[in-house]
Amino acid sequence: MSGRKSKYKSKKVEVDGIKFDSKLESQYYKLLQEKVQNGEIARFTLQPRYLLQDAFKKNGKQYRKVEYVADFEVIHLDGTIEVVDVKGYETKDFAIKRKWFERLYDHKLTVITFKKKYGGWIELDKYKRLRRKKK
Repeated sequence: MSGRKSKYKSKKVEVDGIKFDSKLESQYYKLLQEKVQNGEIARFTLQPRYLLQDAFKKNGKQYRKVEYVADFEVIHLDGTIEVVDVKGYETKDFAIKRKWFERLYDHKLTVITFKKKYGGWIELDKYKRLRRKKK
């Protein structure tokens, strides 16, 4: 286990020889492993990449492609694909990439967090709504 912190104050963690950006992400990985073993999902992959914009050249300047790298891609038993991102909170950069992804791809995008107070794993949008209601 590595103790290095990222710029978002999450601790880098290693599980099964895989480095995760946060403890939360590694815990969701373990949950997905259980779901595969229990026959609840077909399979999942780590760090799937989705092209948001191709590289291009304009006025002699080269612009790199823009990609969204999610945490997980879950293949359900019926063959549908769900893209899952584990977040403590939503950054402005992610909010923009999320909109872009939603426009370009048909896959369901789930942004999830873990809040013990709300029963464990919860969609980030739902958690934000519950917090707003509470205030």
